[in-house]
Amino acid sequence: MSCPACHVTRSLSRDSCLSEKPPSKMSAHLSCGRVNLNVLREAVRRELREFLDKCAGSKAIVWDEYLTGPFGLIAQYSLLKEHEVEKMFTLKAGPLPTSDVKNIIFLVRPRLELMDIIADNIRREDKGRFMQRDFHILFVPRRSLLCEQRLKDLGVLGSFYYREEYSLDLIPFDGDLLSMESENAFKECTLENDQTSLYHAAKGLMTLQSLYGTIPQICGKGENARHVANMMIRMKRELCGSQNAICPVFDTLLLLDRNVDLLTPLATQLTYEGLIDEVYGIQNSHVKLPPDKFAPKKPGETGKDLPTEPKKLPLNSAEELYAEIRDKNFNAVGSVLSKKAKVISAAFEERHNAKTVGEIKQFVSQLPHMQAARASLANHTSVAELIKDITTSEPFFDNLTVEQEFMSGCDTDKVNTYVEDCIAKKDPLIKILRLVCLQSVCNTGLKQKVLDYYKKEILQTYGYEHMLTLHNLEKAGLLKPQTGSRNNYPTIRKTLRLWVDEVNEQNPNDISYVYSGYAPLSVRLAQVLVRPGWRSIEEVLKILPGPQFEERQPLPAGLLKKRQQGENKVILIFFLGGVTYAEIAALRFLSQMEDGCTEYIIATTKLINGTTWIKSLMEKLEPPPF
Repeated sequence: MSCPACHVTRSLSRDSCLSEKPPSKMSAHLSCGRVNLNVLREAVRRELREFLDKCAGSKAIVWDEYLTGPFGLIAQYSLLKEHEVEKMFTLKAGPLPTSDVKNIIFLVRPRLELMDIIADNIRREDKGRFMQRDFHILFVPRRSLLCEQRLKDLGVLGSFYYREEYSLDLIPFDGDLLSMESENAFKECTLENDQTSLYHAAKGLMTLQSLYGTIPQICGKGENARHVANMMIRMKRELCGSQNAICPVFDTLLLLDRNVDLLTPLATQLTYEGLIDEVYGIQNSHVKLPPDKFAPKKPGETGKDLPTEPKKLPLNSAEELYAEIRDKNFNAVGSVLSKKAKVISAAFEERHNAKTVGEIKQFVSQLPHMQAARASLANHTSVAELIKDITTSEPFFDNLTVEQEFMSGCDTDKVNTYVEDCIAKKDPLIKILRLVCLQSVCNTGLKQKVLDYYKKEILQTYGYEHMLTLHNLEKAGLLKPQTGSRNNYPTIRKTLRLWVDEVNEQNPNDISYVYSGYAPLSVRLAQVLVRPGWRSIEEVLKILPGPQFEERQPLPAGLLKKRQQGENKVILIFFLGGVTYAEIAALRFLSQMEDGCTEYIIATTKLINGTTWIKSLMEKLEPPPF
């Protein structure tokens, strides 16, 4: 169910937003790594099945549209159909569509505005129907007293037979990637002092420990990281030793607050997957692309005959080619695709050498895999061409040049002429904000006169309604005046080797390849933690915001983890506030290094890029009512 649910009723036998692929194919890529994340997926599926079975009889699910994507990663139509789900609707105001089902299940986030729509649905229900329906509500991931009070105030709370919660805190996206899909976590924590997402993160981590064993060591950096660790310790204490006696899979949990590294998401990602996200946006492991590139125009065919629906591609390691190229610097992708094309072409040519019945039979048996490989190659060649049109353009190059000047410490303390020109040309506001915030972070704040100049130019060009956006960026620490005379960024950059001049993009030997020179601060911290340890960078850690801490969790008797010779450590690294695909690529690179001794599993509140991150902080002043 990775695409939005349809706005009209659909039978489950028709085309739908939930995948029809067999569960084994849907989840195979979750169990191919050191940690079998399919165990987590099956646990959350079991919880969903148990709730559906409680609602005896035929069912229709009314979806909060935002949840359709995340649920598509854990459930298929076949699962719902097995439990008598016959119809699915998108939650919207007005009467519910006609359907002869016994149960209506509202599956929603705990949002007050959604409660108003649900109340409207129920009040419009035809009370004279031949078969009265039972209403149920399933809150994801937690029940809300405020929402239940709103339903009570609207006079419909008593209409629900079941009011329960579905604790979908962490969703497996890939064999090494988990996400809460909490789109506003950073904003809520930073601007609104709302720690709900941190509670959900702690609950999700406790679920992981119940399935994969107690994590012996917890390290962290940042205020939010400290809060999550404290909640985990308290929750564990409340269990009073009732946790499962499971030999621990993870050696260490590293909690990183996004505030510790505000720089990385602002920079343009230069990996293949990162650029796809930057240009088109990846949602729930899928991307929507211009359809014309994937439908070659036939002779005599007019433009009107071409498809108008976007081409939707799944993006995960289940696809062999994508798993190979996703984390490469984009400049290294073309050669891989070229080599792959020659291999596939040679494989198809082998049919001419098949002489005997046995040889022909062997070739035919390999044909489906070869055809799938050729289709995959065609798709990714088209995607690469679309991305290349962007990366070879002059605006992209100019923007990247300025970014890299900032990150290498060049001219960060004065008004940048390129940014001035972009404002004068009224380039997209997001582009301007990313650059100005990047300059601010790389200078540990801007001189007051420089900051005032940028703010004046932005408001005069884009409108004074964006004052609230600028205020939010200041409050989040992304755009701020420089306090004191010391710029700490050069010290951080030098100590952690955040900028590398000579980068081998084709055969990298350092994580800086993901940004063609810049090594993500967050990933460098993870790298140093393993070897030689954070004690070697104590001065830098004092400069970075928030506390640094380490906790030990005692293991049940007899469960001390004994590592086999040559077996790597497994670190679960949780990004509180979002993570980019470039950071994920850098961590995967560390896991695969020949001299590496650690494998990383990545968890996050949300997968982000600079644009989605800045957008989550943007607000406009509403015009006066007169």
